[in-house]
Amino acid sequence: MGSLPPSLDLPSPPPKNPQHERVSETTLFNLFKAQQGHLNYFFQNLDLSQALSFTETLLNSRGTIFFSGVGKSGFVANKISQTLVSLGIRSAFLSPLDALHGDIGALSAADILVLFSKSGSTEELLRLIPCARAKGVYLISVTSVPKNALANACDMNVHLPLERELCPFDLAPVTSTAIQMIFGDTVAIALMGARNLTKDQYAANHPAGRIGKSLIFKVKDVMKKQDELPVCKEGDLIMEQLVELTRKGCGCLLVIDEEYHLLGTFTDGDLRRTLKASGEAIFKLTVGEMCNRKPRTIGPDAMAVEAMQKMESPPSAVQFLPVIDRQNTLIGIVTLHGLVSAGL
Repeated sequence: MGSLPPSLDLPSPPPKNPQHERVSETTLFNLFKAQQGHLNYFFQNLDLSQALSFTETLLNSRGTIFFSGVGKSGFVANKISQTLVSLGIRSAFLSPLDALHGDIGALSAADILVLFSKSGSTEELLRLIPCARAKGVYLISVTSVPKNALANACDMNVHLPLERELCPFDLAPVTSTAIQMIFGDTVAIALMGARNLTKDQYAANHPAGRIGKSLIFKVKDVMKKQDELPVCKEGDLIMEQLVELTRKGCGCLLVIDEEYHLLGTFTDGDLRRTLKASGEAIFKLTVGEMCNRKPRTIGPDAMAVEAMQKMESPPSAVQFLPVIDRQNTLIGIVTLHGLVSAGL
């Protein structure tokens, strides 16, 4: 075989790092320990009275809580804003650059503007302050350097104690942003508790995520029903029901009487065990003779996540649950595959 054309040449694997570029386990361990120490410094020196005033101010907000910051602090501010939004609290991120080019029009006198800055000397934020103040916004700075310009210009300041950055040059913002995130998200959970946010309310804000689905979806929302059900009668021969057993993709037969009451289940596992035990006699056996008369079942109004838990419970896991009403009438089937496909 000839060589590949130049355009199809496969790239060679990257060379191994030389010895001096490797990270030792000891080095990594020491870095984690050092960062732990820096975070402990923050926790031990945080002024809780400032944190409480900040939290209560946000709690009593009549408008939107805007967050702003530049660079890494901007990413943190944006993330904290998104956390509040997910809790049903009116919040948004305001880019200081975009604010000075029109976006400041979103601010009103009922709003709060929280400015995150390690140094408190961020030029873009300092330029934003007089414009925001002209809109009547309440200004809060969250900084780590004492007696900074941003704190002096705002209505409230929260000092986040910073021992130093983990960076060996004390420059890269890797500890300061960590404590900003810890502070903001902890306050968010405090607001969540103060507002008595329920699980259902939280789930309503996450309808497409696994969290929301586990708290919102009921069995009746994810079950197969009517023509999708692999049903048969107890007098049907097993071998005559093989097509039904496989065609509906549930891995089982649901055995019912004339009134659609559930009598039992017969699985593909039952088929293998029956074939092994009976051999050719299987041709004369009915489904009713070999079915499980006491299958696990569930009601249509149970939570879908409860169905999954029931499937996985001892003594052995199952792949499906027949869904019945209070009169033991079969109305559906929920499968593990269906739950997983639904995002649960």
